Amino acid sequence: MKPLFASMFSALAALAITASATAADLSQQLGIQTWTLRNLKFEQVVEFAKKHGIKNLQMIGNHMDPKAPLEETRRKKAVLDAAGLNVYTFGVAGTSLDKEDNRKLFEFAKVMGIKVIVVEPPDYKIFDNLEELVKEYDIRIAIHNHGIRSLYGNPAVVRALIKHRDPRIGVCMDAGWITSTGMDPTRVFKEYEGRVYDLHLKDKRIEKTVGEDVSFDTHIGEGVGKLENLLAELVRTSWPGVLAIETDSADFARNPDEFVDKAKAFVEKNGK
Repeated sequence: MKPLFASMFSALAALAITASATAADLSQQLGIQTWTLRNLKFEQVVEFAKKHGIKNLQMIGNHMDPKAPLEETRRKKAVLDAAGLNVYTFGVAGTSLDKEDNRKLFEFAKVMGIKVIVVEPPDYKIFDNLEELVKEYDIRIAIHNHGIRSLYGNPAVVRALIKHRDPRIGVCMDAGWITSTGMDPTRVFKEYEGRVYDLHLKDKRIEKTVGEDVSFDTHIGEGVGKLENLLAELVRTSWPGVLAIETDSADFARNPDEFVDKAKAFVEKNGK
């Protein structure tokens, strides 16, 4: 091999090794929405996360209260820090037309080192004071969606809401609830054009009835959401967020170990 070609080959080989080492692996971006662990107390949530090797937690009010005394928040943060766990967001957080009441949520996020707060305001007018707080604290908010009849169940409505707002206002896309509407989570993710800041990894099956269709939670990857396609898109776009494993099923919540283990296996298989 001539020296020039040998040099080029070595450079290309090194580049290939580097690319392989830095290839996306969504299993490293897994978290858990602690609604999945709603039957557990705070200390049990910590032990569960350690047991299952999940470092990123999206806390709910059952486990941490944004309006709790500062001492209580710091005590729980110390427990989490000692366990190597990161509360990367809180939600779905309650919000109101009272800006100073909402400020408590941002102060809590500041203490916890949270960079994005998941919200689902009961009134569109609330976004005016939330936007002011987003700018003041430089903390993102992500709008969560429930079923199609909820305020944010239609992605077209959410896109219109955030279009002219501060770019730090984005979306927490619940893949399960998107699936329940009959829409494709992968297509919806693409249509948000980079404004998805958090993702609830949830899957559902849909049953036809005489009235409205009814949806039920399944194990991740066993519903009709075709979540392997969504994971492929996340890998393709190098999406930097956290995939929070979540279920609304009371049955799965009673046995979260199996649910979480299967979710992790699905992401490990399809998230590269």
